Parts: sequence; structure tokens; C-alpha cells
Amino acid sequence: MKFLRSIAVAGAIAAFAVPSFAHDFTAGDLTIDHPWSRATPQGARVAAGYASIRNNGSEADRLIGVRSDLAASGEIHEMAVDGNGVMTMRPLADGIEIAAGEEVRLEPGSFHIMFMNPERQLVEGDNFAGTLVFEKAGEVEVEFAVEGMGGASGHSGHNH
Repeated sequence: MKFLRSIAVAGAIAAFAVPSFAHDFTAGDLTIDHPWSRATPQGARVAAGYASIRNNGSEADRLIGVRSDLAASGEIHEMAVDGNGVMTMRPLADGIEIAAGEEVRLEPGSFHIMFMNPERQLVEGDNFAGTLVFEKAGEVEVEFAVEGMGGASGHSGHNH
């Protein structure tokens, strides 16, 4: 019995020792769910940022900018496949609209944030601060969780 109790206590401690990947930020009617980035190799010239943005309001808003002390500049990008099957990536000068009652997912292979010329390597388990700028909601301070380099391993378990 004492052994089983020890296992239960150890399991409870382990559950609380694991860092939580779920973190949300709100501004007005917007909810930004789990901003994250992938680890980068030493000397990487770009880093990407991802999140889900939900507009719980009755009017559309628009993500129009991003910045972070991590990088010289931040841009909002879209990755898409053109008519010839070629993957293209382009900055979105007008940002991304988040329609009323809708969610936009910034994720690999789609809409995402590019941090240009990061000042340091991103290592799995780290965090870095960023600011998302919206047309109506204004500036929202968020924290990006750095996950594994090989994909969205830590993110894949989320309900998005």
C-alpha cells in the first residue's frame, strides 16, 4: 500500500512538473491561443511564429503587425501552393482578417509570422516575448513557447 501511495504521489508531482503548453492571451474580443515557435539551428536567418486567433466579437479585426526583441523585424506571411503545384511564401502587406465569430490558425504551411534575423538561437523549452498588433484590438503582448525543431511535436496534441 505504501508503495502504491508513493507511485501516486510521484505521478502527481510529475504531472505538475511538466511545463504547460496551453497558454492564452486576450485583448477585447480576441483570444490568442498558444503562441509557439520551432527551435532553430545556430545562425538561422529566420524564425517562425504560430498561434490560433479567435474573434469572439461581432466585428472583424485584422492582424496588421508583429514585433519582438528577438528579431530585427517581424512580418506576417502566407504559404500556399500556386496553380502549378509550386509552394510559395509571401508577406501579407494588409495582414490577416479575423472575421467575427471565426478563428484563424497561424500554422506551418499556411499563415504564419516570420521573425527576420533573430538575435539568438531558439532552443526547445525556451520562451520569448512578442507583440501582435491588431487594427482594432491594438497591441497584445504574448509569449511564444519554443517547441521542437522537427515539427510541431509539442503542439500536435492541442485541440486546434
